[in-house]
Amino acid sequence: MGMLKGKKALITGGTAGIGKGIALAMAREGAHVVIFGTNQERASLVVAEMQDLTAGSGQMFFYQIVDVADKVAVDKAIQEVLAQWGGVDILVNNAGITKDGLLMKMSEADWDQVLATNLKSVYNTCQSLVRVMLKARSGKIVNISSVVGLTGNAGQTNYAASKAGMIGFTKALALEVASRGICVNCIAPGFIQTKMTDVLNDAQKEGLLRDIPMGKMGVPEDIANAVVFLASPLSDYITGQVLSVDGGMVM
Repeated sequence: MGMLKGKKALITGGTAGIGKGIALAMAREGAHVVIFGTNQERASLVVAEMQDLTAGSGQMFFYQIVDVADKVAVDKAIQEVLAQWGGVDILVNNAGITKDGLLMKMSEADWDQVLATNLKSVYNTCQSLVRVMLKARSGKIVNISSVVGLTGNAGQTNYAASKAGMIGFTKALALEVASRGICVNCIAPGFIQTKMTDVLNDAQKEGLLRDIPMGKMGVPEDIANAVVFLASPLSDYITGQVLSVDGGMVM
């Protein structure tokens, strides 16, 4: 407990699933947390849950309703965060969507929306915050990619491209900022029990489990624990890496 005490963390896509798990884990470890999302009701519930978990701690929690694919909106939201906090120590890029379909049937709109939400959003947040972290000579950036970005997956050319792009982005940015004490890493979750996997039928789930050596899906807390590690001082000599949290799917 307390590995992130006093740190200021910004999490995109923090209102449900993996993002919510990350927000709660960081709150438990003593961080101040702001979440970016598009659903006000869910965002307010996550903030209330963090407040309940840490009652009396003095930690600050709030949310911003923002489309992370919109650079102008992201810049404005981050400036509001900086005005309140003065800085951001940890950035977690978790926002993501799927618009699955075979490439020959995929619309340009579905391609553009997935790339904008999943990948352009990472440019938006990092480009807006990197000067602040460079000036502070410290910072942790954790990008949530996917095993699909490493292996590909039929019917997900848009999603796989966005997640693979995130990995390349992570490595390039890590090289740019390492000398200033900023660590940039990537987590590649496998199949995690969220609303995204709840839509799978039993046969599909059984097929997936056959490809997971540990024989089970992960839970959001598995990813959250890895994020806490990469955001904490325990990982100060780790940068430019991709950590697969997937039960052994990709070795």
